[in-house]
Amino acid sequence: MFITVNHADLYAYTGGKAFAPERPTVVFVHGALNDHSVWILQSRYFANHGFNVLAIDLPGHCKSTGDAPETVEQAANTVIALLDALGVQRAALVGHSLGSLIALEAAALAPERVSHLALVGTAFPMRVSAALLEAAVSTPMKGIDMVNTFSHSMMAPPPSTLGPGTWLHGTGRALMRRVLASNADVNVFYRSFKACDSYNGGEQAMPKVQCPTLFVLGDNDQMTPPKAAQSLVALARQATVCHVAAGHALMEEAPEQVLQALRTLLAKDPAPAA
Repeated sequence: MFITVNHADLYAYTGGKAFAPERPTVVFVHGALNDHSVWILQSRYFANHGFNVLAIDLPGHCKSTGDAPETVEQAANTVIALLDALGVQRAALVGHSLGSLIALEAAALAPERVSHLALVGTAFPMRVSAALLEAAVSTPMKGIDMVNTFSHSMMAPPPSTLGPGTWLHGTGRALMRRVLASNADVNVFYRSFKACDSYNGGEQAMPKVQCPTLFVLGDNDQMTPPKAAQSLVALARQATVCHVAAGHALMEEAPEQVLQALRTLLAKDPAPAA
């Protein structure tokens, strides 16, 4: 569905279910050069098990209009504005990679609005190499190939997102090319990775989070290796860490394990409402 947020149309995949104010809500936030579709298993599951699901396309990405966020803070404010637009008082936030930083910052900006927080494939600081930032501008197709090489630990682990034999490198590359092409005005490849590299607020944000926090980390992740999340883990008040035998594209390589970790998180009692 489309929601007017900051005078633009923000797209949120709902798992095919109508939004119901009485249900708990989960917001899924994708990473750089991705869209809502990376959460396909998890979003469909929760939509069919008593939750409102809002798997968004960030502004300026694919189905969402508006200006693509230049900073993590700007994107986090969009998430809070989305809750305001729908009258959602509290929601669980789930973010991957860049989306994990956005979810973290949103939970710090409005801790009373966030019931649970899941940071998938996260790191702080989330540095991006100068070579990749340069490729994002000068040779984006080569840059996309680089990202896919470092994001996947296996060619096609069963069952993978779409079933046995799925070519994860090919599907990941096709998605990133589609997302890049969706915005003719802004290079969302460079802008998103620059936002990751420039974000400096993680260690200030984490102690402000009041809710249970889950870290889902890929043991074979070359983009955000597990050790790069430890500064955030140490600062989290109610931290649970789940290690998955996967690379950075955890939702593709290990969709069932990611889903199970999220199910366990959302079964926990939320932080008391303010």
